[in-house]
Amino acid sequence: MVVTLQLRQIDVQPGQYLTLREISWAEFEAVLEELGEHRASRVAYYQGLLEIRMPSPEHEVDKELIGDMVKIVLDELELDWEPYGSTTFKRSQMAAGVEPDTCFYIQNARQMIGKRRLDLSVDPPPDLAIEIDVTSKTQLSAYVALGVPELWCYGGGKLQVFVLNQTEYVEMETSPTFGNLPVIEGILQFLQFSLTEGSSTARRAFRQWVREALAQ
Repeated sequence: MVVTLQLRQIDVQPGQYLTLREISWAEFEAVLEELGEHRASRVAYYQGLLEIRMPSPEHEVDKELIGDMVKIVLDELELDWEPYGSTTFKRSQMAAGVEPDTCFYIQNARQMIGKRRLDLSVDPPPDLAIEIDVTSKTQLSAYVALGVPELWCYGGGKLQVFVLNQTEYVEMETSPTFGNLPVIEGILQFLQFSLTEGSSTARRAFRQWVREALAQ
């Protein structure tokens, strides 16, 4: 007997994820439509495997603070950037789709100004995507297929930088986007600082740290 369930009948608890196998591209599109745009869950799809994740409160706090610190660095460096948050990036030709925790167009910022509908067969993928607590190969495979050049993964107190090298990600010590500025070291330092002093104080202190580092 085949049992068919609708997504509204399934609860995914915060910090957990649901894996669905043998999902066609049409079914993936239907899932996105049923879930809607205004939701907390994130999805990742790669060649028939679909994951639906529900972030935990800790996950969301880390995502927001890391994203805010990236914005601070970009502004202090006077780099143009366009934020695309957890936009759904997908390409049917690659059978891949993913929703980052947050992401930015930096190198390609100018051509993305004013764009509210994306088509990755024409538009570039985001230049930098950030994921918190990556636990599956589905997400990474989707990022590779979509050609996202730089991916940051935060978890377990570590912030790893991966740069796309044709068909795989290679871990780097520093972010090529930010040159010699020790951004990863600084973000980790002020994430820890935020645990005792709060996010607002941490953001202000991080901005001062960036300015002092740039002045050296």
